[in-house]
Amino acid sequence: MQYIKGLTAALGVVAVFFSFNFSVFAADVKANKKRGQVYFRMVCTDCHKKEAGRAIPPSGETMAQWRKYFDADRHAKSGNANDSVRYYTSLEFRESIQDSNKAAKKFLTLSHEQLYADVRKFVITGAKDSDTPASCN
Repeated sequence: MQYIKGLTAALGVVAVFFSFNFSVFAADVKANKKRGQVYFRMVCTDCHKKEAGRAIPPSGETMAQWRKYFDADRHAKSGNANDSVRYYTSLEFRESIQDSNKAAKKFLTLSHEQLYADVRKFVITGAKDSDTPASCN
């Protein structure tokens, strides 16, 4: 009986160790900077130019500022439900603009989490204090 308890405990520790390590690895692999760049430039920049009258490049903020922005998940300050940053990578949003935006249509098969991670990685790695500051072009 103690052998089974010991074996169960050991397997539990191994499972936790591997799930943690693989989840960390998966998070690193999950975000695709290039895909985030395409989406950001073709969807976010396009909308910002139309709605705000100007593009908002990744190089306009620091890495810490972009992290804070994504962590807060607040796109605007009006209190509108669509003001979540996550909303703008959601399937609902992509479906709503797919007829007028090629990138939104192209990425309809991606999960919301995948696309959100992609965009986040692009803007953070393109911030003004990164090794590769990125514009909106």
